[in-house]
Amino acid sequence: MVTDLELLWREARRLGRGRASRKPLPRLLFFTDPVRTPDPGAVLSRLPRGSGVVFRAFGAADAIEVGRRLGRIARRRGLVFLVGADAALAVAVRADGVHLPERLAHRAGVNRRLRRRFIVTAAAHDLPAVRRSRRSGVDAVVISPVFASESRSAGRPLGPRRFAGLVRAAAIPVYGLGGIDARSSRRLSQSGAAGLAAIGAFVESGGPSKT
Repeated sequence: MVTDLELLWREARRLGRGRASRKPLPRLLFFTDPVRTPDPGAVLSRLPRGSGVVFRAFGAADAIEVGRRLGRIARRRGLVFLVGADAALAVAVRADGVHLPERLAHRAGVNRRLRRRFIVTAAAHDLPAVRRSRRSGVDAVVISPVFASESRSAGRPLGPRRFAGLVRAAAIPVYGLGGIDARSSRRLSQSGAAGLAAIGAFVESGGPSKT
C-alpha cells in the first residue's frame, strides 16, 4: 500500500523536474516544530533519501545536542539538513545550510560566508518579501501559507492561483508551505514550484518510505 508520505514525495518530485538551481536542492522539506513534531528523529527515519529537514530549535537549551543527533540521522539517510534562523547553530551541528525567517532574509550573504557551500533559504509571505530574498542572494524561498494551516502564526491562505503568480515572479526556486499534504499538493502541479514543504503532513503520514 502506498503511504501518504510516498504520494507527497511523488508530487514533490514531479514539481521539481527541470528546475535549474545553483545548488542541488531537496524536493521535499520537513520543518520541525517542538509542539506538532515532538519526535523529529522518527520523522527523519521515514523521509525519502534526497529530502530535506529544517531543524527549528527556537532557542532551546539542548539545541546543539538535538541538532547533532538529527544531523547524524540526516547524513546517514542522505537528507539535506538545514537549521532555522541560527547560523552559529548550523555551524556547530555541521548542517548543510540555514533557513532564514522573513525578517532575516537580508543576512543571506553573511550566513553564507560562514560556510561557502551553505544552502541558504528564506521564508516569504508576499511579493515584496520574495523580491527582497532574491536580491539578498538566497538559493530558494519558502512561500506560505499556500493553504489553510494549523500553525498559529499562519495568515490568510494564498491559494494555488496566487501562489503560482508568486512563483513566476520569484525568478528563483520556490517551495510551497502551509496546509501541504498528499491531497492538497496535487493542486500545485502546474504552479512551477521547485518543491514542497510541510510540518504536520509528515507526522500524519507514517509508514515506511521508499529511497
